[in-house]
Amino acid sequence: MAGAIVRGEGADRLSPPPQAGSAKRLLGSGGVLTAEGLWGAIFVIPYIAVFALFVVYPVLYGLWLGSSPASYRTLFADPIYLRTLWNTFLLLVLGVNVKMLLALLVSGYFQQGGRWVKWLFLIFILPWAVPAIPTFISARWMLNGQWGLINNIIWKATGDFGPDWLTTPSLAMGSVIVFYIWKWLPFWTVIFLAGRTAIPHELYEAAAIDGASGIQKFPSSPSR
Repeated sequence: MAGAIVRGEGADRLSPPPQAGSAKRLLGSGGVLTAEGLWGAIFVIPYIAVFALFVVYPVLYGLWLGSSPASYRTLFADPIYLRTLWNTFLLLVLGVNVKMLLALLVSGYFQQGGRWVKWLFLIFILPWAVPAIPTFISARWMLNGQWGLINNIIWKATGDFGPDWLTTPSLAMGSVIVFYIWKWLPFWTVIFLAGRTAIPHELYEAAAIDGASGIQKFPSSPSR
């Protein structure tokens, strides 16, 4: 029978059938793998192998390479490495933070109603929708110092050649930050816009009745 009848106070009830342990289901008599345990091992072993090969081994190998203090002295003595650290710092501090601030502000603008705002928002998200490789190839073409689009516009407007955007270190770093913001600003604007629209409008109405200012009601509600 599936279960045994247990006599107790009141009505009879069926006791649940005994459940075998996971080890008994995976290992048969004599410790031999059952079919269920064998299939489990077949699915788990490839994952363990990939994890060990692409995660555990690189981490251990990197720790082994960095075990010598002389490696760090050589690394920090390299001016290219120090320049790389500085460029990364600029990208994080300027690029990321300016991008997030602009996304927060622009999301409030696109939260307004109106059909023309929706069409403008559709155009605004195009840099994010376009694949990254064609986008950066186009950016490199526009910034080319000899026949790029921007320098051609400068030459036709002023008669002088534009700067070397990609060969001057400061201009090149600035160009990278600008195009990084241009590429990823639409994505974070959509994220902030989704968060703003999830806030109930009744909260803003209650805040307005209580006399809250615009800053106190931040982020601002869409006008209705």
